[in-house]
Parts: sequence; structure tokens; C-alpha cells
Amino acid sequence: MTRVTFVGAGSVVFTRQLVADLLGFDDLGPLDLALFDIDERRLAVAEGTAHQVRERLGRPGTTVTATTDRRRALAGADFVVDMVQIGGIEATRHDLEIPARYGLKQTIGDTTGVGGVFRALRTFPFLTGLTADLREVAPDAVFLNYTNPMAMNIWWTSVVAPELTALGLCHSVYWTAHDLAGLLGLDVEDTRFRAAGVNHQAWLLEWTHEGRDLYPLLRERIARDPELERRVRVEVFRRVGYYPTETSEHSAEYLPWFLRSPEQVERFRLEPSEYLRISEENLDEFHAAEKALAAGEDLPLEQGATEYAPQVVHSLVTGTEREIHANVVNRGLVDNLPAGCVVEVPTLVGRDGIRPQPVGALPVQAAAVNRPYVSVAELTVEAARTGDPRLLRQAVLVDPNASSTLTPEQIWAMCDDLVAAHGDLLPEALREPLAPNAL
Repeated sequence: MTRVTFVGAGSVVFTRQLVADLLGFDDLGPLDLALFDIDERRLAVAEGTAHQVRERLGRPGTTVTATTDRRRALAGADFVVDMVQIGGIEATRHDLEIPARYGLKQTIGDTTGVGGVFRALRTFPFLTGLTADLREVAPDAVFLNYTNPMAMNIWWTSVVAPELTALGLCHSVYWTAHDLAGLLGLDVEDTRFRAAGVNHQAWLLEWTHEGRDLYPLLRERIARDPELERRVRVEVFRRVGYYPTETSEHSAEYLPWFLRSPEQVERFRLEPSEYLRISEENLDEFHAAEKALAAGEDLPLEQGATEYAPQVVHSLVTGTEREIHANVVNRGLVDNLPAGCVVEVPTLVGRDGIRPQPVGALPVQAAAVNRPYVSVAELTVEAARTGDPRLLRQAVLVDPNASSTLTPEQIWAMCDDLVAAHGDLLPEALREPLAPNAL
């Protein structure tokens, strides 16, 4: 029986989707689903959700267990799906509201920039402990990470547990191709798409329908709709020449072009700090699921196996060949991004295991846009590895969005405020304040 462990299973809506996708594969055989979370209330809802999905999909041979004991949940796992949020909504509030007081706008704050840096540094200690447990109780497990900041977390995993098989999974490439196909009146299954770059900032390098390049049709479609031209991704496409694989809301904060002035915010229809609203909506969804389970009502259920983790499990267990997009360490995969960083590339999974595909060199302008993102991640990983609080601040300093808005002195002071706010969620060596003008 294949054992799949969900770490951070209290993310109940996402857990529901992953379980539904897994149990939708009739040829996968019985599964042993282990749910882990430190929040007993959320864990209970996740457990009830998994039981309901199992019964509704007619998979009585599948077992479901729930525990707050991490090692127990991990023991004997074949696959471990990570979807934690260290610090919860309160930490996210700090990541967005403290920079906003300095005049620095973010939209989501979970991938790069100041929000991504501090989210990573809260998550790294957890990953260190999790991977240490894995090495002892499930050394052959495939580690499937959904937790952001994706690139930094997979990079850190490669530092503390290089022997583990780790994939970073994100649905941004698939949904970009899906939504663009819809914009052109096509079914995504009838198109071919391949992307590469870094997570949330990869580039749609190949996109065809029956052998025909779809980019000219996309340009024509955009030209007919002035409202499309007010989207961040369309502006990035116009300037770089390749379509980026993350939403406009995310993409706006990775570059210096969009959040630096009220005029740009208005022009591109942005909502600063919108992740706080999204987080509150996620909390509402949790309460709704809890209430529905208590009342014996059916939960909303979507099927279709669009998430990558269930596809990876199915392919590796059954030998079914697939190509997905995954985040992995750059070992000869992207020629003009640094070796050892984490890149998002087409990846084959199936009877021959996991095989990330080399893509050669990215278009030079696309790689140039990616490199500041990679530098923020590199400095963050190095700050955690060495315990150097100056490197933490330098990671924020080289972020294009932060440096387009704040002075170095302001960045130092802002980081001091964030360090104080996050406290013992951060690695101990990085909790030290630094005088803004100290040499």
C-alpha cells in the first residue's frame, strides 16, 4: 500500500483537492493517507474531509490517519506533501503591514522580496527538522513541496538534506497555459506548452496548437481588448517578449515597474496587500468546511487531477509517463542561470523515475529578469546557513521592488522591525538588530 503523508494538512481546502485527485485514479490501488498538523482543530477538519472524500469516491480500501506527531506521520512514507505556513496569518500580516508603513507596497509577499525573505527564514528551521526526521524514518520518500517561497525552500532543502529526492510543485505553468488557451477559444489539452525559468517567474517558451505558434494570435487578441493591456503580465510580455507564468497580482511585486507609484498601481489595477484579504477568505473557507462536516453536509468537490502531486504519485507508482513542470536544483538544466540555484523546468515522471529536462539557455532578456530573483534567494539561503544578519538585509536590498521604493537605511530599519515582530520564529542568529548606518 502506498503511503502518502500530508504535512500541514490543516490547509483543508488544498488537502481536499489533493486527496480527491489521488483517489480519482482508479488504477492507483489502495492508499494509506497520513495527515499531520500541529493545530488539532484544523487536523480534525482535514481528517473528516479525507474520510468524506474517500466515501464519496468509493475507495473503502484507502486508510486515513491523523496525528500531531510528525515522526509518526512520516514513518514509512513513500511520498511527503509539504504545504505548511509557519506563523500563519499573523506572520503574513507582519510581512505586509510593516513594509507598508515604510511605503513599500507588496501584493502577496510569499515568493521573493521582503515578504518572501522573511517567510523563507521562518520556514527554514521547520524544513531542517522535517528533513532530519525524513532521513531517519522515511529516507526513500519523495518530498513534494508546495510551500512558498518555493525556490528558496527547495534550495534550503538541497543544503540541509542533499540526499533526499525533492520536487517543488506549483500549478502556475499549467493554469497560465489553461487560461491563455481559453482566451483564444482553445482547449488546453489540444495545445503544447513548455516553460522554464524560476518559480512564479518562468517563461512560456513553447506554446503551439497543431504545430502553429500561438503567440501571434495572443498579440492580436490583446490588441483588441484595451483592458487586457492593463494587466501586469501583458506589460511584462510586451517588454520581455515571453509570457510569464504567474498571475499579475504576484508578478507585480517581483519587478521595480509596478508598485513604485500610485499611478502605476491604478494603471495596472493592483491591490496592495491583497494577500491579507485572500488569507481571510481562506479562513472563511476553513470555517465553512468545519460547519459543513459538523452538519453532515457534502463538501464542494472538484475532480480532474490538475494538481501535480497526485500526478507524480500516480506516475511513479504505476509507471505512467507524464511531463510536468517542477522546481529542482539547477544541475545543467538552465545554462544562463547559476548552478545550484532552483529553476522551474519541464520534468518527466514515470517508470524511469524523475527526470528534469535540460532547456539550454533562456532568452537572454528572460534570464536577465530572473537573476535579481535568484540573488534574493541566494542571499537568504546564505543568511540562514551562516547566521549572518547582514546578509538578511542585503537580500532585501537587492530586491528590485524594495530598492525602487526605499533607501538602504530604510531597508535596514524595516528589517529590524520585522525581526522584532517575528521573534523566535526566525533562526536565533538572525534575530539580532543592526544599526542602519553601522559599518
